[in-house]
Amino acid sequence: MNNNHFSILYSSWDDRAAEDINHFLDRLDTLEMIRWAYDQYGDGLVYSCSFGAESMVLIDLISRVRPDASILFLDTGMHFPETLQLIKEVQERYPQLRINKIEPAITLTQQEEEYGKELWKKTPDVCCRLRKVEPLQKALYGGKAWISGLRRDQSPSRAQVQFVNKDEKFQSIKICPLIHWKWEDVWNYITAYQLPYNPLHDQGYPSIGCATCTLPVSEEGDSRSGRWSGFTKTECGLHL
Repeated sequence: MNNNHFSILYSSWDDRAAEDINHFLDRLDTLEMIRWAYDQYGDGLVYSCSFGAESMVLIDLISRVRPDASILFLDTGMHFPETLQLIKEVQERYPQLRINKIEPAITLTQQEEEYGKELWKKTPDVCCRLRKVEPLQKALYGGKAWISGLRRDQSPSRAQVQFVNKDEKFQSIKICPLIHWKWEDVWNYITAYQLPYNPLHDQGYPSIGCATCTLPVSEEGDSRSGRWSGFTKTECGLHL
């Protein structure tokens, strides 16, 4: 069947059509899937990027299909210095990429004045909503689809993610090209293509978010277990 038949929008979502699309995409390799996504959604497709290990793989693959792709980074104001340095390295390696830093509507000082000190220690869901979810909602508004680096083996909450997903939170289509990739696959790719990556990965941080809410994990922990230590929370809210 012609690839163009396999397209879907949030406004015309159909479960059966989505199932057919996901079966079709399951026969493609990751680069072909990304090419399909840009063929379908064009400039209406953006990549929301955390600059973790999976991000480096996707940035490299995306650059082969769309060298001037739009990349969104949620600059919460609380990231590790290593993450911010990596962004500079990525921009140097892929000069055509349009990396857009998305900032919250309120500064950390304003947040403290309104919600009190260290909101992330008291009610992290509210902090994530203010500094991540709401800014991304604004950035994605009017777009057709966005790419995410979710993998099924990252955590139980991500085990059922599909290649193409109806994203109710952002009223968009969420495309996840790496759902079948294992952690080993990610690092084999980074090594093979000598990609830059966050040095915190070498210090036991498989998942890297805000410095205030990210800890290294033991080998037996899932990749999200170092996030929001002391809370049952394992997601910032972007993928719930």
